[in-house]
Amino acid sequence: MPLAIALILSATLYRIVAVWNPGLVNFSPLMALAFCGAVYFRSARLWFVPFLALSLSDLYINHYYATQMGYSWDGVGVLTRTACFAAALGLGLIVARRKNWLNLFSGALGGSVIFYLATNTASWATDPFYARNVVGWWQALTVGHLEFAPTLYFFRNTFASDLLFTGLFALAMEYASLRAGHPSLLDRTPEVATVRA
Repeated sequence: MPLAIALILSATLYRIVAVWNPGLVNFSPLMALAFCGAVYFRSARLWFVPFLALSLSDLYINHYYATQMGYSWDGVGVLTRTACFAAALGLGLIVARRKNWLNLFSGALGGSVIFYLATNTASWATDPFYARNVVGWWQALTVGHLEFAPTLYFFRNTFASDLLFTGLFALAMEYASLRAGHPSLLDRTPEVATVRA
């Protein structure tokens, strides 16, 4: 439980601080936390850590956007992000069957692509700025709103953060396993390789 609380607080605070630094937009540990939680933890309770951190930080970020920028997130955006985290859990469960560096990388990439496609498609479907055709959808996936950075920039940040935090999480788990005198957690069956939290 202390690990779960520490992860919730750290991820929530990081995401809130990132709002104040535009260079960190979409650079967050939450998706990697959801993915790696399913890869490494048998306790399903810990799988809900990123969802709680997402919800807590969403409350603040939505308030910040409403007061500072004059708009707020709608229910579709919240549901889309939550569904993306559920998909990351699913990817993590698949990777947990055979953990190795290639599968961890593939899972991180898959989570980033799912988040990018789902959130930008949801924006295209609900935002009147975009034309309701293939051209409008392509605009939502590439340049987005002209007054903001291109959506491909956000994808770059999402992928970089997913890869970085997945790598850090996996290295921390490897270090903890080796320090406890156990062999590597990678390339082993889930029954042996999974950490009981």
